[in-house]
Amino acid sequence: MTEKTASKYLLNLEKQFANDNPVLLKASKLFQELDQIEYDLGLIQVDETTACKYSWWPVVSLIGGNSTAKSRFINSYLGSEQLLSGIQASSHKFTVLLHSNQSNSVTLLGSALDVDPRYPFYQISSKIERQQEGEGSRVNAYLELKTVQSERLKGKLFIDAPNIIASQSTPVISLLTKHTIENSDLVLVFTDAFEQESPLVNELIQHIINHQDTNKFIYLIDESTSNLNITNSNAIISLWQRKLSELGINTGQFIVLSNPQNALNLSTSGYFAEIDQRLANVEHDRSYRVLESLEKSIHDIENIVVSEVKKGIVMWKDRSNISTVVVLTFIATLAIFAEIQMGILELLIDPIIGPIALAVLIAVMVPAHLIISRIQAKLIVQKLNARQKELHLMENLADMFEKNLTFLRMILPTTEPAGWNKKTRASLSNKTEKAKELVQALNDHFSSYNGQSSNFEQSSDLKDFP
Repeated sequence: MTEKTASKYLLNLEKQFANDNPVLLKASKLFQELDQIEYDLGLIQVDETTACKYSWWPVVSLIGGNSTAKSRFINSYLGSEQLLSGIQASSHKFTVLLHSNQSNSVTLLGSALDVDPRYPFYQISSKIERQQEGEGSRVNAYLELKTVQSERLKGKLFIDAPNIIASQSTPVISLLTKHTIENSDLVLVFTDAFEQESPLVNELIQHIINHQDTNKFIYLIDESTSNLNITNSNAIISLWQRKLSELGINTGQFIVLSNPQNALNLSTSGYFAEIDQRLANVEHDRSYRVLESLEKSIHDIENIVVSEVKKGIVMWKDRSNISTVVVLTFIATLAIFAEIQMGILELLIDPIIGPIALAVLIAVMVPAHLIISRIQAKLIVQKLNARQKELHLMENLADMFEKNLTFLRMILPTTEPAGWNKKTRASLSNKTEKAKELVQALNDHFSSYNGQSSNFEQSSDLKDFP
């Protein structure tokens, strides 16, 4: 087994979490062990890591309708006048907002997000291309990165999605909307997004329904009433709860925003405190999301990746064997005609000539079977490449399949992929248990048992972790 060195991405993660988040530090080491397994199976290259499939930043996304509520909120909440002319209701791009110490805001092309594994849109161009041919090269038309000097952005990423009603329903916009919600730890949804019907609104509702058990949604109600009080706010919230319940959305926190005329003074509003409190937990949400992603990665190796390769091997074996049988049938047909014309049966049962004829047949059929197998393998590789794109997999299914193109594996009737054995399955099972222990360690940080508080440094789960 060739030892795989840790990727630069994982090394940077380990440095980042070395002092302040031992759970994620252990998670990065588990990803490194998982990379070794995938590398041995031929699924990734020596410089790749499965950890880059997920963003390790705490991610907050904002989705609104066709009003200016979302843009006004962003400008006032981040407390930066530089945004007033930069984030508008008509924006048609997914804008990632990143903290910067520079007072001047800088806007970078979407390709900056596409090539950087730290961000949630890493390698999104390839997914866009698979979704709609020719659009992958136009990633700058869909994404941009904007730096902002705002204390509330420190250690977090905000994703400002295009207004859901104003945007056209295209395969790429649908893909990016789904990707944004799936990769966010918190989603702020402005209720004006539900005030009209459109294909994108219907998709948004379905995405929320699919993820509403994750407790990641806050619904912001932009209310024009100038004399809001607790009674009014509760009535407004109850009204929207009933509206969304009719759409199948039954969970989530509701916050009523103040009068738009007071937008410049929103930093003193009570609801900012509610949002700040929720955002303070985003880092913890990120930790749970990363651990969930780790378990999913381990689970997907056996249930998706290896399963797909195994299906390819079974299909390859069946096609190769059928093709070989066809060749044998052709030879047998020729033998029958030869027997009819010349009577060669006596020669075939001759104790000397018979074994020689059998040896010649084997000498012909073995190379023929190998040639047939390699031809069929090329067809299977094409199918696996297509399947990899369809499933949006980082792992190279074709490379794992091609590790089975050895003499013995082409001759023997085995269908188990090369390297996939009891030891590998046991190793994956062990890593699943370790991932669950990390979740338990994270839980212990927020709870106590028998009156004894737990913390990351004292957790036995982490001490025993190799």
